[in-house]
Amino acid sequence: MLLMTESAAGLAVKAKFFRGFGDPSRLNIIEALRNGPRTVGEIVTATGLSQPNVSNHLGCLRDCGLVVAERNGRYVSYHISDDRVGEILALAESLLADVAQGVYQCTRYNVAESNLETKPELIR
Repeated sequence: MLLMTESAAGLAVKAKFFRGFGDPSRLNIIEALRNGPRTVGEIVTATGLSQPNVSNHLGCLRDCGLVVAERNGRYVSYHISDDRVGEILALAESLLADVAQGVYQCTRYNVAESNLETKPELIR
């Protein structure tokens, strides 16, 4: 019973970890940070998201340990906390290149098809 509980807890933590990548806004922010540190204003410009939305998602990503904030004078810049985050995204892109059609056609995931048509970056 203890082993089963530990396994369930481990799976819950993994699922929670992948939720950081599962939200299109958070993923958009992480993608914007792949090329290096950016301020909130630069992230807003790069993603097209509103400043409050970016700040909210950055707080989530920071709390989860995926993003780090550093103060530079008056400004705070954000960067990906670990190179492996970029590696995970690169592996996902590689796998997605092979299975994109199935993911696109999958009706069981909670991504509206209209979002995929208006935001093609969600399926790249």
